[in-house]
Amino acid sequence: MNLIREDYLKLIRPYYDVELIKVITGIRRSGKSVLMDTIKNELLAKGVAGSHIISINFEDLDYSFITGIQDLHDEIKSRIVDNEKHYIFLDEIQHIENFEKLLASLNAKFNCSIFVTGSDSTMLSGELATLLTGRTVEFEIFPFSFKESVDFMKLNNIECAPDEFIQDYIKWGGFPLRFSFREESSIKRFLDNLYSNIVKCDIIKKSSKIDRIAFKDVSLYIMSNAGKEFSAQNIANYYSSKCKKKLSARTVYNYLEKLKNAYILHSCKKYSIVGKAALDSADKFYATDTGLRTLNTNTINYEDTFFLENIVYNELLFQGFTVYTGKTFKGEIDFIAIKNSKKCFIQVAYFLSSEETIKREFGAYDKITDASPKYVLSLDRIDLGHDGIEHLNIVDFLLHKVTLHLS
Repeated sequence: MNLIREDYLKLIRPYYDVELIKVITGIRRSGKSVLMDTIKNELLAKGVAGSHIISINFEDLDYSFITGIQDLHDEIKSRIVDNEKHYIFLDEIQHIENFEKLLASLNAKFNCSIFVTGSDSTMLSGELATLLTGRTVEFEIFPFSFKESVDFMKLNNIECAPDEFIQDYIKWGGFPLRFSFREESSIKRFLDNLYSNIVKCDIIKKSSKIDRIAFKDVSLYIMSNAGKEFSAQNIANYYSSKCKKKLSARTVYNYLEKLKNAYILHSCKKYSIVGKAALDSADKFYATDTGLRTLNTNTINYEDTFFLENIVYNELLFQGFTVYTGKTFKGEIDFIAIKNSKKCFIQVAYFLSSEETIKREFGAYDKITDASPKYVLSLDRIDLGHDGIEHLNIVDFLLHKVTLHLS
């Protein structure tokens, strides 16, 4: 059974009958098409006639005859039966060149509400996109969050104890289709094929001059080190030394941009806690799904918090926060989470298993005079909070059993 993704639906519902074009973006196989189907079902349940819902998936061979915007315009026009509102759903619209002209035309000419999906963050940033300025509203869809994964498993009668499942989620992430497999080898094969298809369809296809082998090697290396300090020059030097093939820092930055455009990575900017402003220094990068991060990592070192940081970062984005890495005079705070001009500080650890670890995580706040709430998140079940710093269990945070307070 498919999961009803209520967190996204409650964001999109207010726009069902608004003229703004609803653009649903995100990495491939994150569930965009299923979400569109859910929206269609809700419209039908509200009494919208099936004849007033027009749905086209550009990766369906049934629509292979549509090769350009004129073909698509003619197809949609032929299916508009009267002057009542029609709901138009166009899945993976980036396959149609100059689609912006078509959307602008449909929006102006017909009584319609348009929903489109795409797997490329640049699809509304080109020259033609000026046609749609002020006419779109965008929603990015992630693979299943931890809570959605737990809900999906329960819905499909799959045994799931959250405190145990967290280790599986850290390693294999939340792509919905990965839950169809039980063996780790099958999950890994699925993710490897998925990643290869994303590279082929959303990156290589648009940039035929890319060295495919170099791109895959470098991109997997970047993902396996997500959350760590990023140096394009160090990556270029490492690859050149390992593969005996010269690679420039400029090329690494080019690859990085393509990973971001395909929603494989997200960037997390630094924020000066003292100056209370975003900095221009190098971003950190986190994988959209930790399953892809695992592809180039043989084992997970549980003394290394970067996998868990990655999950907390994605969850904060899922909950609607703007997220930064906090920069202090002599160090960093893992995250500053901001919403509605209010914020909190967050440190992430696997387990507070020693006095040294406790001192390090809580001590990160020693020099911070900002009165905003301060948190340490870990997998421990014992509350070790002290001196006004709250300690939250990560599983409870991911299941939305506890809430971050902001000021």
